[in-house]
Amino acid sequence: MNTTEFQRRYGTGMTPPARRLFVNELLTPARLLLDPDQWRRLPRDVDGGGQPVMLLPGLGAGPGSMWLIRRYLRQCGFRTWDWGQGKNRGDVQALAPRVVERLQGLVKQVGEPFALVGWSLGGYISREIARECPALVRRVVTIGSPLVGGPKYTTVARVYEKRGLAMDDLEAATLERYTTPLQRPVRALYSESDGVVAWRACIDRFSDDVEHIRVGGTHLGLGFSKQVLRRLPGLLVDDQRQPDRA
Repeated sequence: MNTTEFQRRYGTGMTPPARRLFVNELLTPARLLLDPDQWRRLPRDVDGGGQPVMLLPGLGAGPGSMWLIRRYLRQCGFRTWDWGQGKNRGDVQALAPRVVERLQGLVKQVGEPFALVGWSLGGYISREIARECPALVRRVVTIGSPLVGGPKYTTVARVYEKRGLAMDDLEAATLERYTTPLQRPVRALYSESDGVVAWRACIDRFSDDVEHIRVGGTHLGLGFSKQVLRRLPGLLVDDQRQPDRA
């Protein structure tokens, strides 16, 4: 893949989220606490059947950030593991091999490949592990994850620039990875109200078996969103095991 192909599929107008959307992110914690409906019982119409799932957090977050996802998936019959790397400090090249090593041990222990659920950067890492090690992964669900551009179209681009990294180089490196096709299904949840990751960067226009699911809410609220939680169990089971819905 090259920049010309990227521009043909995405155009040239993609930018990080507008400042007003990022300001809205700052109100997320208060809204979650003040919304009584957020904590009401969720449906359990999908049976995970004990299928194993690994949860990967976003930049600057640790396993605790995904506690509600973990709890709900367990209630739906899935078995869950965290990624074992503590806080996600954003060094993908260092983190991904360590996650692969942990995943190899768990797959050997459990006896079957895992589904990966990644929030934000955790979703990008999940996809790249599935790309490189398809035998370890059954499927991937990304939540507000930048699937193209690296951090270029996010509000955290400056974090990487301060590390001496060029956004155009990271974008080109991310695009180059698409020359190795994904062999596992990916389900990508995204919100047009995302104030951290440009929603268009959450759309994969290069891979075959990718389904994009639009939800509402802020980036920081996606891991606590009832829209996300309700969809998640059905996205993790094999298609033939999902119940018919009118």
